[in-house]
Formats: sequence, C-alpha cells, structure tokens
Amino acid sequence: MNPNLTLKMPSPEESFIPLWVHPALPKLLKLEKSAEAFGSRAVSLVSLPAGSLFARITTAISAPKKAYTSVQVSEKEHIELNSDLVYINHSCEPSLVFDMERYEVRVVEDRDLKAGELLTFFYPSTEWDMAQPFECTCGAGSGKCKGLIKGAKDTDRTVLKEYYLNSHIVKLLEKGHRNGA
Repeated sequence: MNPNLTLKMPSPEESFIPLWVHPALPKLLKLEKSAEAFGSRAVSLVSLPAGSLFARITTAISAPKKAYTSVQVSEKEHIELNSDLVYINHSCEPSLVFDMERYEVRVVEDRDLKAGELLTFFYPSTEWDMAQPFECTCGAGSGKCKGLIKGAKDTDRTVLKEYYLNSHIVKLLEKGHRNGA
C-alpha cells in the first residue's frame, strides 16, 4: 500500500449511495442540442442493468403551475428539475422511469441501458394532463408508438398497464378522474 495515499472513509449516508448517483450528470449523460424546437435530447454515457438507479433528482424546485418542462409529483403538484434531466424526452418505448415518490430516475425493468442510447421516459407515467400535448415522434414503430400524447387522463387504461406508473397517477386512475389535476 502507498504510504502517501490518504483514504477518506465515507459517511454512513455516502456508503449506501453509488458514486455515480451524485449530481455528476455530465458523467452520466451527454446533451445533444438542436436548433429545432424541442429537438435537444440526452444520450447515456453509461451502460446499466435493467432496474438500476440512473440518477437521483436533487435540484428540483416546486413549480407554480404545470409547464412543458415540469414533472408532476403528486395529484396537484409539479416540480421543475433544474438540471440536465429536463432533456430526457418522451418515448413510447422508454429507457428510463421517473419515480417521483423516491425522486429517482431508474433504468426500465425489462431491458438494460446501453451507452449511446437515447434517454427517454413515458410522460403519462408522471403527467395526468399535460400542459402541452404533442404528436409523438419517438420512432417506437407501428403498434408501439401511441401517437398523440396528452397525459394519463386521456390514455387508454390498457395502454397504461404496459408501463410503470407513479402512485399519484394510479390514485387518479382509481378515482376515475376525467378532468385534470
């Protein structure tokens, strides 16, 4: 062992959190900026197994109202991510899930994440009624792409069963809501 090497023991909190989880997003994702409206995107710099933690959401602030950049965290509340996580776009065949109870972004359960892959999540998994609905261009293919994305409120329940859903979306579905949150 090198006598000049000083080792710092991690705190109990740090010892349970992998180093790549801390707000070191530049080590996890690369931004690809575009001059095209809504064309910028995030690409993974890491490969991770299915279900693993990609990042914690640590820089969010409460949003005064829903917006195209906000993420819904409860039946009535939205946050702004205030980080490069905002560039994780929608896909009907997502690579990630946003778990808003734990403020975590995780790899989907059914496949691994590969370095170079687009970082995406299924917007209706967090959004009941989207501030800015859009025609999906995710490229998931015929039968998989859902077309017009408006939020969970307007998505067929059989389609929603294919995806991870946050607890506030499940609660709103159970209540049978048909008017926005």
